[in-house]
Amino acid sequence: MIAFGGFRQIKRLLCIGAHSDDIEIGAGATVLRLVRENPDVEVTWCVLSGNEVRHEEARRGAERILGLTASRRILLQNFTDSRFPAYREQIKEFFEQNLKSIDPGLILTHACGDAHQDHRMVNELTWNTFRSHQIWEYEIPKWDGDLMRPNLFVPLDPEDVAAKIAVLRDVFSSQRNKHWFDEETFRGLMRIRGLESNTRYAEAFFARKFVVA
Repeated sequence: MIAFGGFRQIKRLLCIGAHSDDIEIGAGATVLRLVRENPDVEVTWCVLSGNEVRHEEARRGAERILGLTASRRILLQNFTDSRFPAYREQIKEFFEQNLKSIDPGLILTHACGDAHQDHRMVNELTWNTFRSHQIWEYEIPKWDGDLMRPNLFVPLDPEDVAAKIAVLRDVFSSQRNKHWFDEETFRGLMRIRGLESNTRYAEAFFARKFVVA
């Protein structure tokens, strides 16, 4: 397990999302804070599904979150949305061939208790591939009502909250027809997690193992 000594100590960050907006929803403000505090971090941003429209949204979302300073590598794959269990071996091979060698100091990925089958598969393969790395599992609000009790909170500046919401609003036009995809949802969850961590806003994660340097 890699010890965590704060964002400034992270040399390589790996962000993994099943779909093009997952990383932004689950950890967008945390990444904004991280790259501001550590502009030398090398970021690998991996989205595992999507068509041409969704891939373009993924690129734009990553570029908006990462800004001008952070070094980045954006990997976009074409595994079929909602069918990840059928592609387990292929996704596992992709992890082994393209992600394992990164040796990240921090990984942001889906939560193990997520009700979406694609999200659960990504979580399982993340832990299967990275057995001795620092992994934070982010949460995605949805109709299933699968939000749980996180054990790690990242306090957020209001500016990062606003920037995250602006990215989701401006970039992901393909998702605007979903009744939950709006500012109230995203700000509301960050406000609740802030309340729970005695601050104004926060993003929350599940950390099964956490070592402080």
